[in-house]
Amino acid sequence: MDILLFIVVLVVLIVVHELGHFFVAKLCKMRVDEFGVGYPPRAYAIKKGETEYSLNWLPFGGFVKIFGEDLDARDEKESHRSFSARPRIQQALVLVAGIAMNLIFAWVLLSSTLAVGVPRALTPEQAQNAPDAVLTIAEVLPNSPATDAGLLPGDAIESVTVQGDVFTHYDAQAFTDLLATEIDGVVLEVKGADGVTRTVEATPRTGVIAAAPSRVALGVSLVTVGTISVPWYQAPIDGFVLTWELTKQTAVGLAQFFASIFTLSADLSQVSGPIGIAGAVGNASDSGFASLIALTAIISINLALINILPFPALDGGRLLFVIIEAVTRRPIKPIVANTLNMVGFGLLILLMLVITVSDVFKIVG
Repeated sequence: MDILLFIVVLVVLIVVHELGHFFVAKLCKMRVDEFGVGYPPRAYAIKKGETEYSLNWLPFGGFVKIFGEDLDARDEKESHRSFSARPRIQQALVLVAGIAMNLIFAWVLLSSTLAVGVPRALTPEQAQNAPDAVLTIAEVLPNSPATDAGLLPGDAIESVTVQGDVFTHYDAQAFTDLLATEIDGVVLEVKGADGVTRTVEATPRTGVIAAAPSRVALGVSLVTVGTISVPWYQAPIDGFVLTWELTKQTAVGLAQFFASIFTLSADLSQVSGPIGIAGAVGNASDSGFASLIALTAIISINLALINILPFPALDGGRLLFVIIEAVTRRPIKPIVANTLNMVGFGLLILLMLVITVSDVFKIVG
């Protein structure tokens, strides 16, 4: 089921990306020969106007075939409508359009989840309006009573029993104050990320927090999590802000990762390939449709930023060729561009294989 969901998410995101290229190419009067969902062999096709729309058997994405995008348009009658014959600014717009569509799609998805409501960290004021607000463990300190008791990040604390009194409030400060005055054992009912509720016994003690060694503590960092919705008129604004922040954070993360590749210090355990992403999609779907949509938006942002990298075979690499041609005022030889694209594609496949192997070792290890 996880694999099926992953394929659906992948196809949707790539088709959205290709639709950006498709629409802008049409607007720029380029001839679009084919728009395909999936990859050949072909299962079905229909022709509307000059464009053929195809459904293909390999369900791993989609593509748009623009006349002359291989820098070698041979149809003299239509050569003026080829990608390579159009002004550089139009070529650049077509290339950037796919990236822009993924970012716009992420904004739409995030705005929708905010309007519908998705579980997230809440302030005490926000928690009052969230009927499902629950105290959740964000972090567990090592060598603490919480660690000894088997508490885990992501556990939702449903109740705490202290000397017969049951505490069920979602206020993190109230929970901390309760344990700070009680050094006898406590009983916690917690629901794990797997949805299973279990009973845990623990004894708060001193010496857990290095900055406050005399303070009695369990050794957990807490956050209130709940579902609240944003008014429909505010959701697009908040969605834009969230999309911008996620894009910045993702860009920084990608920059650090690729920099570590060149310094031979890359930590592949922090990177997920298709197998890892499929698992994440499955976990998100288990948490609800809104969580799956939010994860899809994050993947869409990653897809946009990876594609804009100035690397052969990616949109960013092709955009770099267009910029070079605009500066030098002469076209790059097709054999040079195509060779660089093939080499770049091979390196990307190699990197994906390495990351996939890393994903497998994470599972079996």
